[in-house]
Amino acid sequence: MLKEKLKNHRIILASGSPRRQQFFKDLNLDFEIHLKPVIEEYPERLNHFEITDYLAQLKALPFKNELKDNDILITSDTIVWHNKQALGKPKDEQDAFNMIQSMSGQTHEVITSICFTSVDFQKTVNNITQVTFKDLTDEEIWYYVKTFKPMDKAGAYGIQDWIGLIGVAKLEGSYFNVMGMPVHLLYQTLLEIVN
Repeated sequence: MLKEKLKNHRIILASGSPRRQQFFKDLNLDFEIHLKPVIEEYPERLNHFEITDYLAQLKALPFKNELKDNDILITSDTIVWHNKQALGKPKDEQDAFNMIQSMSGQTHEVITSICFTSVDFQKTVNNITQVTFKDLTDEEIWYYVKTFKPMDKAGAYGIQDWIGLIGVAKLEGSYFNVMGMPVHLLYQTLLEIVN
């Protein structure tokens, strides 16, 4: 359905994330993947979804002068927000352990922003999911970090991994948002753009 509505547009996904790419395939969209390096830094004054909005828009900047009339560029960013700070990707195993341990027995938020950029407009939307972990033992956390190596994941975990299976006690909001893309919002926004 959406594929038909988008037939006159070229959808460009600027993400190396296999999970995000799979979501686009699962939506049955025709799309191209184009990657450009971006230093993911943001002003310290930003908080919460302001960070992901900013970074999603920042990732679109290198493409600005290359877009053609019917192109829709999609960029995205996800953070874990806990204790009033953003948890990005861990530096090493100890950092990953510390991040997960800090969230053990508590509720954190996963925030994803999606930025849609064309020649004529830019629209940014975001989604927030609340995730509550059970009390995790140090042994469980180390097992996860050593076995699953979650170095490429915001907050040092993937909900679809072992830690999500054994550790997530409660979830409010979009499960797919925690995986890195609120697919319902992607679908809805693309429909709004082409209608």
